Amino acid sequence: MPDEPKTLDPAARPAATAGDSPAPDRDRPVGTAPRDTEATTVTQATPTTPATPGASAAPGTPAAPAVPVHRRVLVPVVLGLVLAALNLRPAITSLGALLEEVSEGLHMSGSVAGVLTSVPPLCFAVFGITAPRLARRFGPAAVVCAGMAAIFAGLVLRPLAGGTAAFLAASALALMGIAVSNVLMPVIVKRYFPDRVGTMTGLYSMALALGTSVAAAATVPMTDALGGDWRLGLGVWAVLAALAVLPWLPLLRDRDGGRAGASRTDNGASRTGAGSPRMDTGAPRTEAKAPAQAAAPRVTRSRTAWALGAFFGLQATGAYITMGWMPQIFRDAGVPASTAGVLLAVTMVMGVPLAFVIPRLATRMKTQGPIVVALALCGLGGYTGLFLAPAAGAWIWAVLLGVSNCAFPLALTMIGLRSRTGAGVVRLSAFAQSVGYLISIPGPLLVGVLYQHSGGWGLPIALMGGLMVPQMIVGILAGRDRTVEDEC
Repeated sequence: MPDEPKTLDPAARPAATAGDSPAPDRDRPVGTAPRDTEATTVTQATPTTPATPGASAAPGTPAAPAVPVHRRVLVPVVLGLVLAALNLRPAITSLGALLEEVSEGLHMSGSVAGVLTSVPPLCFAVFGITAPRLARRFGPAAVVCAGMAAIFAGLVLRPLAGGTAAFLAASALALMGIAVSNVLMPVIVKRYFPDRVGTMTGLYSMALALGTSVAAAATVPMTDALGGDWRLGLGVWAVLAALAVLPWLPLLRDRDGGRAGASRTDNGASRTGAGSPRMDTGAPRTEAKAPAQAAAPRVTRSRTAWALGAFFGLQATGAYITMGWMPQIFRDAGVPASTAGVLLAVTMVMGVPLAFVIPRLATRMKTQGPIVVALALCGLGGYTGLFLAPAAGAWIWAVLLGVSNCAFPLALTMIGLRSRTGAGVVRLSAFAQSVGYLISIPGPLLVGVLYQHSGGWGLPIALMGGLMVPQMIVGILAGRDRTVEDEC
């Protein structure tokens, strides 16, 4: 669909066009009612789903019955998506707002605090890759429910930690829940809203940005209201995580449909176009799986894939440095702690509107290099301002860095544009994100080490600004009009 970022539904790229026509009744499974009369199917508001090649059962093959999704199930799914997205960043940004108090309370050095800010990308790289396998076994809804429970447990245990090791372990528990839930959000959307992928992805993306910014802005004021104890200020976010567990409980039994969706996403074997569940086609799973795997390119041979992985890693480095250290930079420049938290919130909230604008703009351009350059220049401007006058122009620098951090949705969009097949997109996505998160791990740690040994923020900020240059270069290479299949 032209109005949806292509990475939201990579399997749809070969078939989705502006003129998608309704699927004829021959594509519906045998023994089910016509699509426009089903009251309990996934597509509630749209009477038909887009036509998809290969969606009908093979001749002479018994068709499996469609799996109905009742309206009463969709309510907890929507609520669960929103609440889960709200919980995917507060564990990180709330800690950034109180990093000075936590470091003093646990007697951390600057280097150890840098390790703490490097934990999120490490956990995302390690635990995120387990999500597809867990979803195949238990169903994505059950895994997301467990992820929310892990976030709750980590946020409860973290304030109770008496030392740095216990604090890191509790943080890792919460981040593990974030990692698996973050990976499975698109799977949930495709399972329950196959022809509203763009709308529902936009909904949870907006909730994610909202949770990020609210946690950054509200943590310090809430801590002050609770007597100034940083432990209470961090622990209060466990309440939101507990609420996020509840909507997923009615969905724990929905394992069959969940495994089908996870298998499709993990293997890149979807043949149903715009995200419609493969279980509705009646085609045997193995028939769709084998050709997709055979067609998947070896992305490690592609220079574009490596450039995209480097671009993803460098933008992630900037994002996690910003979330972990930017409030402290402003506080050391004389900005009050509560204002520093709000400045981080401003940076994070820039992702709400731009996450919709940038992917749509990128898909309409032959190459994405100009967007890469524009975002990098905003980052250079923001870091230059932090270096020269961090307090005087704090609001301007926060906005510029917020725009620069929107390289994340651009990177996701380019993943979808750099492969011709659904299987290729999935492999490219796994490769680029794995490489990228590994690249991003040393950045926050290095900033902490430089801050401790240089005694100020000049050298760390110069490093952050300097990283914009290679990010610009690899982004231009990754944004060229070519696919990984051309290079493999």
